[in-house]
Amino acid sequence: MRGLIGIAVATCLAVGLSGCASLRAKHGAASADSASVDRGKATIIVYGCGKCHSIPGIPGAHGVVGPPLNFLPRRTYIAGQLPNTPENLIHWVMSPQSIKAKTDMPALGLSEPQAKDVAAYLDTLK
Repeated sequence: MRGLIGIAVATCLAVGLSGCASLRAKHGAASADSASVDRGKATIIVYGCGKCHSIPGIPGAHGVVGPPLNFLPRRTYIAGQLPNTPENLIHWVMSPQSIKAKTDMPALGLSEPQAKDVAAYLDTLK
């Protein structure tokens, strides 16, 4: 049982994620050259993010531990404190505790390219 709980907690991808479409327009979304929506979707599935989050387009992603990620690009803040920009989202996905020390969002060990791919997928949830 502990292993299942650990997996659920360890796979939460974006507890507290939030953002704003106007900030995305100002700062630009993750570029298609450096990120892939399809790879991002695959990464989200492999890392089991749907165990903690409800994520549109991800099979079985009906978790309630973290916030739902629908309309994520419309939210103003990530983790309740960072402006929702692609760069901040990538940083959050890679190292959530460096932004919010007591967050339940674990560091999943994603590489920067993987985090860019995840951000590219999440940007489609407008």
